[in-house]
Amino acid sequence: MKVRRRIWLLFMVAAVFGAVLVGPYLGLDIDDSRLDVSGRPHYYLLVAHIFTALVALVLGPLQFIPAIRTRGRVHRTIGRCYLLAGVLPSALAAVPVALLSGRLITQIGLVIPAVLWLITGRLAFRAARRRDFVRHRNWMMRNYALTFLAVTSRVLVPLLLLAQVPFSDTVSAGSIGAGAQSMIPIGQALGWIVNLVVVEILIRRRGARRAHAATTDAVRS
Repeated sequence: MKVRRRIWLLFMVAAVFGAVLVGPYLGLDIDDSRLDVSGRPHYYLLVAHIFTALVALVLGPLQFIPAIRTRGRVHRTIGRCYLLAGVLPSALAAVPVALLSGRLITQIGLVIPAVLWLITGRLAFRAARRRDFVRHRNWMMRNYALTFLAVTSRVLVPLLLLAQVPFSDTVSAGSIGAGAQSMIPIGQALGWIVNLVVVEILIRRRGARRAHAATTDAVRS
């Protein structure tokens, strides 16, 4: 029950943040872009990246809901939509978006997780094809950790700004806005690392509990 509640909470957080993230791009107005773009081609690539990332962000938690996982066809359909309509196009669009930015921190913060996004998605798919469902789940957890970068990076930005306040002589609305804009790439660069560390801890704990349960069962038998 606790696991199901956590997953639904994750889904609601993803849906709310997703709505906030795509809001400025619904009108397809380049002036509303939250990230600096070099022109319309760059902007439309960014829009493609954001909207397909929304698909992955919202569909991702549904794959971990026990009631859906037990329904094989539904689980597979959601998983394929997540990978093919979300992760794949969003990751492919992220690379040129980052490279066209001309900023090294943005390039690092987007290209590396985009490549890892594709790799972990491929490994999760291969594990499922081999019916190695433990590894499949682990790789999907790592993959969604990279998807959740869209949320974590935005959470880190205000935290980074707050950390700077004691060292700043003046604080104004203008300085905060400019600081937030400059902190977004840093949040992106740190967010995927934070997410992968957290997920790796969860995976190892689950593995330890599973090993302990197997040992206990063997002793009892």
